[in-house]
Parts: sequence; structure tokens; C-alpha cells
Amino acid sequence: MRKITKEEAIKGAFFGAVVADALCLGSHYEYDAQKIYAAYGNRPIEKFMSPGEMMGGETHGIGWGQRNYHPGKKAGGTTDYGDYNILVLEHLAATSEPARPFSVAAMIPHWMNRLENGWGSWICTMTKETYGQVRQGLSVEHLGGISNAMAIRHVAAHGYYDSEDELVDVAKKVMFTHKNVEALGGGEFFARVTHRVLNGTTPAEAIEDVAVQMGGFFEAKVAQAIEKYKEATDPDSALSQELFADDLAITSMARLWDIGRSEPIRVGKASPTEGTLPGAVYFILKYAEQEDGLKKAIQANTMVGGDNASRGIAIGMVLGAYKGVQAIPQEWKETLEQWEYCEILLNKLPLLKS
Repeated sequence: MRKITKEEAIKGAFFGAVVADALCLGSHYEYDAQKIYAAYGNRPIEKFMSPGEMMGGETHGIGWGQRNYHPGKKAGGTTDYGDYNILVLEHLAATSEPARPFSVAAMIPHWMNRLENGWGSWICTMTKETYGQVRQGLSVEHLGGISNAMAIRHVAAHGYYDSEDELVDVAKKVMFTHKNVEALGGGEFFARVTHRVLNGTTPAEAIEDVAVQMGGFFEAKVAQAIEKYKEATDPDSALSQELFADDLAITSMARLWDIGRSEPIRVGKASPTEGTLPGAVYFILKYAEQEDGLKKAIQANTMVGGDNASRGIAIGMVLGAYKGVQAIPQEWKETLEQWEYCEILLNKLPLLKS
């Protein structure tokens, strides 16, 4: 693989994550991979789409109903996962370098302002709950709800902090809407992996090392993903011959989740960390060493559907760090709505200042 500079890798991590998220805008929360495939002309997605584009303007969020989940967004825009990462970038770019450790209290006024003034994306239950807690005067230490959904928001911090422990601290703090240890651990896992990739480790090595370091739930989930990745890439396996192999792989790593609404879903395609973490690891491992691996991985993730934006942030961050910002197709750079805006802010971060 071509050698890339640390700056190219950091920018690759940020833009890889945001581009992967934006690519999911059109199919976010559509759980039928075959429907997505047919809607997109029986081939992988090649351009950004508006919410539900080519699918009647809505997606089928099982348990939440058929709707437009991002009514204020258009092609080239981001889902709420991308919005959160841009919000954290804005905050860090406006924060002077000596401001350590990261302060959630300092960021909350900006977060409140963004939510109250044209957010445009889906507002998750935990964000709504935490917003209410802040309005009631609850202290920062007690904010958040019990959701086990993985919500990585710290990508810009890789351009601000240069130690793994500081990055883990930020990864957990910017998930202040969540209290669940699995969700917070998902943020920690990918913060550690990305930091190591930025410093020269391959994604596969970083993933296995961090899994062993964190142990327990995280080691088990990574082992599950590795096993499924090997099965999907074994030319003699039945799975490798399937047209929807990635979809079958992701759903096969999950239990059924009856959330008491309309239909049960497989957690592998939904938001909980028990599905999003091994799902993201699966795509990273499958495509990391391929030519155009970043592009192929985020395309494949988009086509699976479900909460593909949550997985997309992790996939784009790790593979963007590995391949560099140059690996992002030019047409996506030109059509991502906030590329120039984010690049200006990134260049203000301590590790990216000219």
C-alpha cells in the first residue's frame, strides 16, 4: 500500500467516516437489502442520495414504521451520526489547544444550539432524553439514558489529541447521551483501533490487539466477526457464493430482537453495539487489503441497510485512517455538502495546523 502522511491519514479518518455516513442517508433504516439493491439499479450505490431516494422518499425502520427519518436533509448531507461528528469538530476547532481534558459541559451549549436550530436529522431517543435532562438542570455526570446503541462521535478528536488514553476519554465523553457500558465500550474500541492504525498498525492487527486488551464482550464480538469474515471470503463456502452475502453475514451474527412494536428484527442490522460492532469489524476486515477497499467497504455497508450509518462511521474512520483521504473518490469529495467547511475546521486542529 502507498505510504501516506499522518495528516492524510487523520483527514482520511474524518472524511472516511462522514462520507460513509452521507452515503447511507438514502437508505438509512431500510432493513430490506434486496429492496435497496433493486432501487439502486441492481448495483452498488455510486452517488449520494436524499432520504429514501429511489424508494418512495421513505425507509422501513422496523419497529419505528415507514417514514422519512431525515426530513431536513438532501443528497450530500449527513445523518445524525455524521451531524454529531461535525458538531464535535466545530467544538474542537473553536477550543484552544491547552483545553485538556475534554469538557462535556463546555460543549453542551453548542449542542443545545444545534438541536434547537434546524438539526434536520433524526433525533434519537437518547438525545431527546438527555436534552430534557439538561433543561431540567441535571449535572453532566448524571446525563444520558440506558440505550446500548453504538454512536461514535469523536472522529475529529484524532486531529486534536495524540494519546490513546485521551482519545478514549473523548470517545466516551461525547457519547454523554448514553450510559450503557457496551455502547461506551464500542466508542472506546474504535478509538483505540483508529489511533493504532493512524500510527502504522494494520486494521486487522489493531482490531485483534484491542479485542484482547478489552476482553469479555468485545473480544467475543470480534471473534464472531473474524469467523464470519473468514467464512464469507472462503471460495468454498456457500456464503461466499450468495449475491447478498454481506447481508446474510451481518444478520447471521445476531439474535432476534422483539422490541414490542410491529416486528422483530435482527440486532446485527440494528443500532445495538452487539450487532454494529461485529458488523463494522466484518466490513473492515473483508475490504481493508483490497484495491479501492475504502470505497468498496462503505458501498457494501450502505447496501446492507438497517442502521448502516452507525456502522459506516466506524468503517470509514478505520479504513480512512488506513488508506488516507486520497482514497475517497473525487466525485464524493465534490458532492459532500460540507466538505470544504469541514476541511477548514480540520486545519485548525493542533495535529493538522499547517
